Amino acid sequence: MNKFRNILFTVLCFSLPLFLSGCKAALLNPKGIIANAEMHLLIDAVLLMLLVVVPVIILTGVIAWKYRAGNTKAEYTPDWSHNTMLEIIWWTIPCIIIVILGTITWVSTHALDPYKPLAVKTKPLVIQVVALSWKWLFIYPEQHIATINFVQMPANVPVRFLITADAPMNSFQIPQLGGQIYAMAGMQTKLNLMADTVGDYRGLSTNYSGEGFSNMFFTARVSTQKDFEQWVKKIQKKSPQKLTMDTYNKLVQPSEDMPPEYFSAVDEGLFNTVVMKDMMPMKDMKNMQNMPGMTSDTHGMMDMKNSHDVQNTKDYETERDYKTRWHKGTIPPERPR
Repeated sequence: MNKFRNILFTVLCFSLPLFLSGCKAALLNPKGIIANAEMHLLIDAVLLMLLVVVPVIILTGVIAWKYRAGNTKAEYTPDWSHNTMLEIIWWTIPCIIIVILGTITWVSTHALDPYKPLAVKTKPLVIQVVALSWKWLFIYPEQHIATINFVQMPANVPVRFLITADAPMNSFQIPQLGGQIYAMAGMQTKLNLMADTVGDYRGLSTNYSGEGFSNMFFTARVSTQKDFEQWVKKIQKKSPQKLTMDTYNKLVQPSEDMPPEYFSAVDEGLFNTVVMKDMMPMKDMKNMQNMPGMTSDTHGMMDMKNSHDVQNTKDYETERDYKTRWHKGTIPPERPR
């Protein structure tokens, strides 16, 4: 019986790779410049750590075999406790690896900052993202269209996602294009990506947000520039739905497994209103539009270019100094050294 169990255990161990062969490792199959850089960073880190792990694993087997009870030729030294040369070797090598890893991580963290605009001359495509329960709303402010659970972008064009939430805190990610960034109510985060391969990729929520979290997926389609323009025109001409404030108030209601929807027009300033709504003393978003002193351009949103420039949705390179995060008109003078 024990022999049968051993054989079965061995067969199962060797069969595990076959079960895993059907898995798609999105992080190891990048389709964008950011995801590609992140993959190489991951591989470099693993290889550096293996410089310590592999020798330790090999030495564990070698030492166990050499000093086994049946090997009477092995030297028996029960009082041995220290060797200066060995101490230098097994402390120096890990320290060097840690310094190298720390340097790589420091450089890569700044180079792959999700807020940092990509170093390309092409004008970025701006897409505003709202995490709802349990679906994703995408607004194209320049194209004046919006979609639910579907986003399309041209290949080799930088995309700047402006992200917020009108639901529990969430996290936005397209694994094959880049890392994740949090979506939070009353705040706006950013994620700069650029795809280099045409295809459909899976986008998902990576932060537990309630009952419908497990099905909170969307399709991210990367197409040619021509196909993207045709897709925009098709929605503008053929989609009967318009994303007004009334329509948005219905979308906010929790729903699961919602199929893609398309809107041929979007109320101007809707995204900014969503960001600011929790800062306003209003129970109903629709009341914000009727507040005295609010301009029609922003549909009831406070003027975001105030003295503190609160949650300004304009680009950092035009309104803020990227390195210091201060508004360009209010950068404090350097302190004397």
